Amino acid sequence: MTTLTRNLLTAAVCACCGALPQARAAGLVEVQWSGSASYRDAGRSAADRERVMQALGAHFRQLGRLLPSGQTLKLEVTDLDLAGEIEAVAWHQLRVLRGRADWPQLSLRYTLSAGGSTLKSGEVRLSDMNYLSSARQDDLGYEKRMVEQWFRAEFAPH
Repeated sequence: MTTLTRNLLTAAVCACCGALPQARAAGLVEVQWSGSASYRDAGRSAADRERVMQALGAHFRQLGRLLPSGQTLKLEVTDLDLAGEIEAVAWHQLRVLRGRADWPQLSLRYTLSAGGSTLKSGEVRLSDMNYLSSARQDDLGYEKRMVEQWFRAEFAPH
C-alpha cells in the first residue's frame, strides 16, 4: 500500500468516526437552572430532575457548535414541563404521552455576547404542541427537538 493510499484511507476512516477536527471553532453555551425544585414537571424525584437537567444542559452545550467562535450564550432556565404526564400504573409510575395538553414547554432567559458586547438577549417560552408528529427514540427527544428548532432559528448563522 502506498503512502498516499494509506493517508487517504486514514482520512476517510477518521472522517467517518468524527476524529478529524471541526472545520470551525464553536461558541460556548452556559446553562443555569433557576428554581428547579418548583418546575412544573422535570421528573418525579430530585434524581429525575438532576438527570433531566444534565441531559438538556449537555444538549444546549452541544448546540453551541452552531455559534460562531468567540460567542457565548448564557441561558437561565426558569421553568420546565416535560412531554406527557406521570401516571401510576399498578405499582409503577410511567410517563404517558397522549398528544393533548401534555406537550413539552420550557421557559428561559438568554444573552448572546461576543467581545464583551451583548448581541442579543430576551426571554422566551418554548412549546411544541405538535410534539407527537415525529417519532423520537432517544431520552428527552421531544424536548431536545423543541430546543434545537428554537436554537437554530434564533442563533444559527444562515
